[in-house]
Amino acid sequence: MAEFFANPHSWVGIGICIFFGILIWKKVPQAIMGMLDSRAVAISKELNDAKQLREEAAALLDRYKKKQAEAEKEASAILDEAHAEAKRFAAEARAALEVQIERRAKVAEERIAQAESQAIAEMRVLAAETAVKAAEALIVERMSEKLSGELIQSALKEIPGKLN
Repeated sequence: MAEFFANPHSWVGIGICIFFGILIWKKVPQAIMGMLDSRAVAISKELNDAKQLREEAAALLDRYKKKQAEAEKEASAILDEAHAEAKRFAAEARAALEVQIERRAKVAEERIAQAESQAIAEMRVLAAETAVKAAEALIVERMSEKLSGELIQSALKEIPGKLN
C-alpha cells in the first residue's frame, strides 16, 4: 500500500475523488442540472415562440399573397376596362371625325356650287353687256337718220295697239 501512496497517479486519483465528493456534497451537479433544466425550458419556450411566430408569418404571407392576387386581378380588370374605353373613345372620335368631314365636304360643295352659279351669272352679264355693245356698235354703224326716223314712226304707230 505504500507503493500506492508513492505513485503520483494515485494522488491525482484521490484528489479527483475528493474534488468530485466536494462537488456532490455542495450539490453542484444538482445546481448544474437545474441550470441546464431552466436553460432547456427557456430554449423550449423560445422554440415555441419561434414556431408561433413562424405560423403567424406564414399566415401573414398567405394573406399578402391573396391580396397580391386580388390586386393583380383588379389591375388586370382596370387595364381591360381602360383598353375597352380607349377603343370606344377611338370609335367615337372616328365617327365624329367622319361626320365633321362630311359636313365640311357639304359646305365646300355648297361654296363651289355658289361660286359656279355666281361665275355663270357674271358670264351671262358679261355676255349680255358684250352683246349689247356689239348690237349698239352695229346699229350705230348701220343706222342712218332716215332709217332712224322711220323706225321711230313705226314704233309710235304700234304703241296704241299694245297699250290696250
